Amino acid sequence: MAPSQITIVRSRRRKKTIQTKYGDGRLWIYLPAGMSTKDEQKWIDRMIERNERWQQQKRTLKKSDTWLLQRAQELNKKYFDGALDFSITFVANQHSRFGSCTSIDKTIRISERVKTMPSWVQDYIIIHELTHLLHPDHSKKFWEIVNHYRYAERAKGYLIAVGVGVVKQEKESTDEDDIFYDM
Repeated sequence: MAPSQITIVRSRRRKKTIQTKYGDGRLWIYLPAGMSTKDEQKWIDRMIERNERWQQQKRTLKKSDTWLLQRAQELNKKYFDGALDFSITFVANQHSRFGSCTSIDKTIRISERVKTMPSWVQDYIIIHELTHLLHPDHSKKFWEIVNHYRYAERAKGYLIAVGVGVVKQEKESTDEDDIFYDM
């Protein structure tokens, strides 16, 4: 990112947090006004690097979205006779769920973590979220549809095992845009 696209904001009210926001093609870095020049440069470099990783991750996710939509359409045809209308994307900000669905606007979001899982688990997650378009809850009818998938029980077991690690990992660290440092 070019230096002209970065704006540093020093705040007297800010004591320990460093925050970034990205908007209008510009990276805003918010720093405590009392920070030393040495620490300030260290944090600016760190936040620029973090933003560049995030931007790269977004570009990679967009490429993966094409595959995801194609796979979801195949499963839509196979399990729902192609009757479902929806949009589906990978997201990087979903850490406690593998997928989510907003049935009102027919949008499905799949955690980027799912990309590294076996294909039969990916299919289960997609089918699970597609089913939410018909049944927004986890009712008996919902589970009847989901359980038509041949590997449903196996995939549930896999996700339970992986999920335990996710919950433990989340408690140990957070993935927020605010970072604290010792002054």
